[in-house]
Amino acid sequence: MEFFCYHRDRAGSPALRQELVEEHWSYMDRYEAELIARGPAFGADGETPTGSVHIVELPDPAAARAFAFDEPNYQAGVYRDVLLRRWRNLLGRTMWEFPGGRAGGNRYLVLGLGPVRADAGGDPGLPTGTGTGPGLPSGIDRDELIAFGPLLSDDATSWLGTAALVRAPDPDRARTVLARHRYAETEVHDWEFGGRR
Repeated sequence: MEFFCYHRDRAGSPALRQELVEEHWSYMDRYEAELIARGPAFGADGETPTGSVHIVELPDPAAARAFAFDEPNYQAGVYRDVLLRRWRNLLGRTMWEFPGGRAGGNRYLVLGLGPVRADAGGDPGLPTGTGTGPGLPSGIDRDELIAFGPLLSDDATSWLGTAALVRAPDPDRARTVLARHRYAETEVHDWEFGGRR
């Protein structure tokens, strides 16, 4: 089973995060074979960490919760909350297989959260809580997508949103990877390939 995990940083935690960087990397080394993508998200200044993305293949939701909540930064209080959802790898590859490689161009995390209900003026074909969400976006170059897939309930029967990692010239272009009318909220964060430097 594939899972999307986004730890959001607590305000004022960058120094503690830096102090724990080796513990975090050592923890993630244990999951090297299971990781589909990983990396930090940043604030508007492009330098201040605001979160960490990990997309990982694990046996079940209990293992995913253990992965998310045993993580050293979470245990030490670096993070204020965790978004943990089943996920489906629609590209069928890891970030290390991304044709654009680790460097070059701007990278973004794009989240579409809370599908709009059909009775609230959303897409009538995608009511909240049913199905597995839309497929790959049309009009977007697949080679610019680093990772893409639906956010799902633990039993994978309800579509709760979409998560994408994308290379784009700017945040506005990155946002176009998701059809905004399908989501109650969309977020775009600066992001970079993670792992040991």
